[in-house]
Amino acid sequence: MDPVCVADFERLAESRLEPGAFGYYAGGAADELALAGNVAAWESLRLRPRVLVDIAEVSTATTVLGTPVSMPLLVAPTAIQKLAHPDGEPGMAKAAAAAGTLMCLSTLATATPEEVAAAAPGAPRWFQLYVFRDRGVTRAFVEQAAEHGYGAIVLTVDAPRLGRRERDLRTGFRVPEEITVPSMAALGGWEGATPLELLGSIDPSLTWNDLEELRSLSSLPLVLKGIQTAEDAELACAHGVDAIVVSNHGGRQLDAVASTAELLPEIVGAVAGRMEVYVDGGIRRGSDVVKALALGARAALAGRAPLWGLACEGEAGARRVLELLRDEIELALALCGCVSADAVTREHVSVPLS
Repeated sequence: MDPVCVADFERLAESRLEPGAFGYYAGGAADELALAGNVAAWESLRLRPRVLVDIAEVSTATTVLGTPVSMPLLVAPTAIQKLAHPDGEPGMAKAAAAAGTLMCLSTLATATPEEVAAAAPGAPRWFQLYVFRDRGVTRAFVEQAAEHGYGAIVLTVDAPRLGRRERDLRTGFRVPEEITVPSMAALGGWEGATPLELLGSIDPSLTWNDLEELRSLSSLPLVLKGIQTAEDAELACAHGVDAIVVSNHGGRQLDAVASTAELLPEIVGAVAGRMEVYVDGGIRRGSDVVKALALGARAALAGRAPLWGLACEGEAGARRVLELLRDEIELALALCGCVSADAVTREHVSVPLS
């Protein structure tokens, strides 16, 4: 039977991927409490429909940093996509373009920024950045992103060290040598790598004081991905960051953290409209995106969901997942009495009783 929701695509992807590869994509840190908590937190929220509203015309369209997109759902950066399917990141870029949304390319991609840009010319895209100890490689990738039309730099700030991902330890997962990660190759050869080796080149000494240096590399907007407290949201505002992503790295870093749905209201309150706030982690349904909007996010990002589509059917599968989620967002908006993403307010969601 054809998959009809994200969970169906995940089950099908598990049957098609080698166990180590599936575990790398699906797994979280330690006991995977944060991983499960992200999903459960969105499920626990309840939308509050308004009725007798004219919903003959409903639009899911919105903007992020001024860039028009077809829906308030973006493709989050996920690493090593050719491990899931030979179409890899170029296929994901084509899928995002076909669905009318924006893709964020990972530093740990299996395609270069140029190759991904060429796959979907004219489509909106951002570049996710890890800062390496070798700042020359970091600078080169920022310059490539600027040269090839990426609209923002998304600096991941929650992974100065790799979380303890026990699925990878159990399977002995290692990226095979034949699947090249260009950023790693640029650091000095490529013979495959474990996840620990992949992130071992990241600079763990990065601080707020380094943001000025990073800004000097490009005039592109700077987005911080991995904000989990109001205090760091305040610091992001103070340092002139253009937007933030409320994220716990998909539950893959520190297991003993709150879900992103729980964190979102606190951080939106701290930002107080000074910048756009996005959220990721646990997005499995279009209704999750509408809940995120109601809690103050400008948009949500999903990584695993389109990746399951890619694993199942390559570019076409990723596109199917994104179009499915767009349809679910449109339906949730309509049934809440909202004719657009901007019409969603805090009154459209209720939190569970404690």
